Amino acid sequence: AASHSLPACNQQLEFTCSDGSCLSKLKWCDGHTDCADGSDEHHCGHSRCGKEEFTCRSRRCISSKLLCNGVDDCGDGSDEESCHNCTPGSFSCGPTEACLPRNKLCDGWNDCKDGRDEAQGLCGSAQASPQKSSACAASEFQCGDGACIRHAWRCDHSSDCSDGSDEENCDISNQDECQDNNGGCSHYCLDQPFGFLCHCPDNMKLVEDSRCEEVDECLESDICDQRCIHRNGSLTCECQEGYHMDPLTKECKAEGSEAQLFFSSSKGIQVKNLINKEYSILLPHSLGHGPLAVLASTHSVYWAEQGRGSIYRMSVAENTKEAVLVMKVQSSVSGLAVDWIHQLLYWTNIEAGSLNVALLDGSFQRQLITGLNKPSAVAVDPLQGFLFLAQCGSTPVIERVTQDGWTKLPLVTSLIRQPVALSLDLPRQLLYWFDQGMRSISRIDLEGRHRKTVVESNGYLDRLFGLVVFEGSLYWSDGATHSICRANKHNGGNLQVMMSNITVPGSLAIAHPALQPKGVVACGRPGMVCQHGCVINLMSERQQFSCDSRHTRPNKTQVPFISRSVPASTLSHPMFAGILSLIKEVDDIMQKLYISVSKSPLPVLLSMLLVGMAWWWWREEFRPSRSFTLQNFSLKESQNPLIDQGPPAGPNTTSV
Repeated sequence: AASHSLPACNQQLEFTCSDGSCLSKLKWCDGHTDCADGSDEHHCGHSRCGKEEFTCRSRRCISSKLLCNGVDDCGDGSDEESCHNCTPGSFSCGPTEACLPRNKLCDGWNDCKDGRDEAQGLCGSAQASPQKSSACAASEFQCGDGACIRHAWRCDHSSDCSDGSDEENCDISNQDECQDNNGGCSHYCLDQPFGFLCHCPDNMKLVEDSRCEEVDECLESDICDQRCIHRNGSLTCECQEGYHMDPLTKECKAEGSEAQLFFSSSKGIQVKNLINKEYSILLPHSLGHGPLAVLASTHSVYWAEQGRGSIYRMSVAENTKEAVLVMKVQSSVSGLAVDWIHQLLYWTNIEAGSLNVALLDGSFQRQLITGLNKPSAVAVDPLQGFLFLAQCGSTPVIERVTQDGWTKLPLVTSLIRQPVALSLDLPRQLLYWFDQGMRSISRIDLEGRHRKTVVESNGYLDRLFGLVVFEGSLYWSDGATHSICRANKHNGGNLQVMMSNITVPGSLAIAHPALQPKGVVACGRPGMVCQHGCVINLMSERQQFSCDSRHTRPNKTQVPFISRSVPASTLSHPMFAGILSLIKEVDDIMQKLYISVSKSPLPVLLSMLLVGMAWWWWREEFRPSRSFTLQNFSLKESQNPLIDQGPPAGPNTTSV
């Protein structure tokens, strides 16, 4: 790149127009042309911020309520400039209001006109800081303070680093950034007079300013709600099993009963119909506001107390709605997910830095993955054997993990600040997430490709608690606006405020059988499909999935496999380990005898004798007159697995 002599504009406070003149940064990208050549309004992004939003220096949109709140919500400090210089121990209500004593913060009263002194982001949890890392990605530039920004932002006449280091040394003669690691570009790097540009081949597109990926016409066009088929040179839309296509709108609608939206608030656990405005309180004054999950097959709702280690369950089908304590854990629950196939409950703990698992009744609790950096959300796809984890610590990341916990694949590692909510679109095989720091909802496929930002700073994304994808829409609850919203899942359009004035809204979930489908099921990891059921061992050092090793005999006469479904309360007794071991030995002996002397009545007689002995032992050991203490049971006392037969194999898609 050729050298240029830049005017001595203050890089921290001024913008340099293309003709060399200096302009206050407060006038940069403000919707009005101030430079004679109009360069102050170039490269300002694809959309302007709304009327109730503030445009950050970095072009990001944030709610005007976040101005002058003492927190760097923009990430570049621009929302805290031009504020009242409040004395230590006081709080700024904004550029036009007086300072507020700190003892007025989070006291339950709105002392600031816009209520920012009681905002959830201030009173509920800490805000995210700019992403810092000892090693930024190849497509990123590392500022002097360690923060990572897009490499394309370097030397663009605008200071994006807080210390201005991205605008330093920009006039070095013949500087060619493409010579250094190809500029971080995956394919072609084109040197420019200032900076560089990454370029892709014709059949690929540029993502994240540096990486090229193949163009997926279906995801690129978003013309289909679910399945998109290439047929005879054109695209055809189809729906998954459990959905039908609306002949007018071409949208895929769930078949069967109406979906129900469950959400928590200070009034309790509530349920709403998605079609009309009717809603009811199922469990008043419940200890909610934390993560929430549902099990459609049993009409059960699971939720956790915010900031506490208690998980509850409630059956909606029962006449008497009561909260049942499922389990108590050592630290607060930040994320919750139900595996409807294997009947497992997963949850994350921020303080413990762990992903945990248990049976749905709370038994056999154990840590599946430890050493996580502030895990904030979890989602599960048991059909493929995947878990999805969001971590919002010093190095934010969203990962895909196999259900046995052995194999990890990072899906999102760049342009991410504070992911706090996850939701799967199973028909399209997409993962959606909300980033509190970016104030946006984005999506990516389950292999980490085809990333797209769907919703950005629309005034209802200041403090999102829950996120759900259903049919063609996204649903979420926002604590700052006290509302539940819905928008198009492809582009964020058709925003609707479904409910407003909700007192302290919490998480939400939608219950419908189509969201928890049956079908060919992976046993703990992709490609591992069992013919005779999936064996889940929660008593080993790490959760283990394996196939039942029974073999089908060629003759119609079958020796029955003795293992059967057993209530979890019975499984938790230490005597069960020995009994289950005996039953397995009996089955092995029966199979060997059957193979060796299949034409003799001896195996049948001996089988009946052994079964009778096992039954007698069971009856004696579990006679009601015998007392025992379930609480003293330790998972380490037995290595015998739980056996989950699982649903029968069958197709999970259909053409419409």
